[in-house]
Amino acid sequence: MTDLSALDRGAAPGAADPVKVLLHRHRELCERAVDPLEIAAGLEAHGITDRTAARFRHRDVFSLAEELYARVPRDADAVTAGPAATPDAPAGGGDRRRSVTAVLLPLLPGALCAASLTALTRAHGQMRLYAAAAGVLAVALALRAVLRRGPLAVPDGPAPRQATGSWTCWLLAYAVLGDGLLRTAITGGPDGLPDGTADGDWPLTLAPLLALTLAVAPATWTAGLYLTRARRKLATSRGLEDFAASVRPLLLGAVALFLGALAALVALCAPLLDAEPVSPAVLALGALLFVARLLTVHGFTHAPRVILVLTAVAQLLAPATVFAARLPGCAALGAPVEALTTAWGAAAVPVLTCGAGALTLLVHASRTLTRASAHLRPEQPR
Repeated sequence: MTDLSALDRGAAPGAADPVKVLLHRHRELCERAVDPLEIAAGLEAHGITDRTAARFRHRDVFSLAEELYARVPRDADAVTAGPAATPDAPAGGGDRRRSVTAVLLPLLPGALCAASLTALTRAHGQMRLYAAAAGVLAVALALRAVLRRGPLAVPDGPAPRQATGSWTCWLLAYAVLGDGLLRTAITGGPDGLPDGTADGDWPLTLAPLLALTLAVAPATWTAGLYLTRARRKLATSRGLEDFAASVRPLLLGAVALFLGALAALVALCAPLLDAEPVSPAVLALGALLFVARLLTVHGFTHAPRVILVLTAVAQLLAPATVFAARLPGCAALGAPVEALTTAWGAAAVPVLTCGAGALTLLVHASRTLTRASAHLRPEQPR
């Protein structure tokens, strides 16, 4: 972080050229910036606000960034011969192929999941296990491909992805197995392992998994739309507060658009898998994963990791307390979960946990993703 007290000294009335002091402190940022917007975002990331810019005799950070950009000497030939002047550039066919890939690749996880569930329903005996394992592997590889490129890709490499991936898997596993296990545990079961059906000792709910994998496509397209619109707002804004005020509705609109698409997919999948046409639990989980991914893509990985961990642990504790209540003298442990399930059904657990997590991350995102510095990151390969 920049020492703001030192900046204040540089902007003191006695300083002949306070902007020169700031340029010296951020010369590397100013030299590698391709436009004043990148400098403005970098200054904001270092804690310089519009109020601080006023001490440098500028009305806002954007105006200050424009002067810093103008003061840095640049090679006119290098600027003119940018990426557009590169010889032997690929023809328009390459761009079209990348565009088609960007549109079709997000559809792959949902298509593979639908095919896997179809194979699972037609298989019998040990073949069901093979079909399930092959389906999980295929969907996982497709999701990996989607999350490694495009709007949902993480700029900083695989580390943040690995930090939340295991907990995301736990949440998806609970969406498939958790409600059935909780209902069976309250009635004294289960008496066996899940057999891949909704009528066994440990019933499975496959509709959430199909709806969420199909929702990867609208999540990717919605995230791309949000990123594009936010960068356009950054280009037209004339202050950090102005940018934040204009981007916040975009963020809320993107989340609402994704939830609308997810609700439509849930209603579409319900008749096929004999499930409820409206599932608040799936919507809450989808909102949680979508907002967490938006934050992770922009480099804010700590809050999503913490919230996903807390949500997964809370869901695991729900059936665990019911099983623990069977021990002598521990009947009170399962009372809260049993009361909640009796009143609102087993789906109340994921609705409350995922809903609370999604709301927390959305509030956090409305503060972090409205910063200019959050929208100037390296472009991902499409």
